[in-house]
Amino acid sequence: MNKPASLQKVALIAGPTASGKSALAIALAGQADGVVINADASQVYRDLRILSARPDAADEARVPHQLFGYLDGATPCSAAQWAADAKREIAAAHTAGRLPVLVGGTGLYLRTLIDGIAPVPEIDPAIRAAIRAMPVAEAYDALSREDPAAAARLNPGDTTRVARALEVARSTGRRLAEWQAERSGGIGDAIDLRPLILLPDRAKLVARCDARLVAMFEGGAVEEVAALMARRDLPADAPVRRAIGVPEIAAMLAGALSREEALAAAQLATRRYAKRQYTWFHHQPPPDWPCIAQVPEGNLKEYFNIKP
Repeated sequence: MNKPASLQKVALIAGPTASGKSALAIALAGQADGVVINADASQVYRDLRILSARPDAADEARVPHQLFGYLDGATPCSAAQWAADAKREIAAAHTAGRLPVLVGGTGLYLRTLIDGIAPVPEIDPAIRAAIRAMPVAEAYDALSREDPAAAARLNPGDTTRVARALEVARSTGRRLAEWQAERSGGIGDAIDLRPLILLPDRAKLVARCDARLVAMFEGGAVEEVAALMARRDLPADAPVRRAIGVPEIAAMLAGALSREEALAAAQLATRRYAKRQYTWFHHQPPPDWPCIAQVPEGNLKEYFNIKP
């Protein structure tokens, strides 16, 4: 945590969904002449302001916001692309004499920005196609043989990550962990990072998640998804289609679920996502990153040790 005084500061507020990150980031930016920079994979899409819990117009008017709703839903956003965009916005904030305040719950985005990205070569298209066509149980069984360490780390039902680890092993002849050990391009050593992780009481977090989904359904999320599904230019595999709440509301609009069933399914998906985030932020960040259960009040510049 002790960095040379010459390095420029970057605040980071991370944690699971509904933990209070956005409000804290806005408050800190307001007190420290900062710019709030999004680090949430769903909030990059302009199509999902309500369902992704993006700051509303009133919040955005309080302090500058960057990388919120800046991409069209038909445009995939990789961690590498987001990290490059975040570097640009951090540099712009520093040039303007402002404090960059990163806020979000996408651990992969934050890790890529801070630690860098593994230099994995392009995957052979034929290998990728073959693996993506496999049932996840078959892919996991193959991964257990070809990269047991990766299989041990992953959930057997995590289709995307299991396929990624297997295609890397088959296409490159090296295990994913070997590539990840060669990460490069991170900014962690070039900035004075002031991180804070919010991990509220689990019961309170679940209650917030459930209540927020109710408000979203009543506040325009259904209409938001209807407009998204009506787009003819939206690829079937667009990541925005997999955002929490989108599949459930889409099923409701198609007549496969009632409104009550869709709400319950979206609440369950959100709780599961929050649990995964909670676990990630509890175990993955460096041990010297402060972790608190309640949003701090009062002088946030002092709390984050942001001196004039």
